[in-house]
Amino acid sequence: MPRVTLYSTGACPICDKTKTLLKKWNISYTEKRVDQSQAELKEMLEISNHARSVPQISIDGKWIGGFTELTEMHMDDELDDLFDS
Repeated sequence: MPRVTLYSTGACPICDKTKTLLKKWNISYTEKRVDQSQAELKEMLEISNHARSVPQISIDGKWIGGFTELTEMHMDDELDDLFDS
């Protein structure tokens, strides 16, 4: 089951880049489109301490931030346990 949740919109190039990297790294994720669902927008706002930009990413229900924080975690080898085997 995916442990990564990606909150995104359909018009976000950084969201697309994030999805591409997650796929490249073989990390499963669930995408929640905040531009299509008020419930998912509310969930994103609650988990991210009211961040308004996308993408927003959570791992195991814990907010980690956006694209920059995700790539920093990858560079620091903090995502190894999320890789699909």
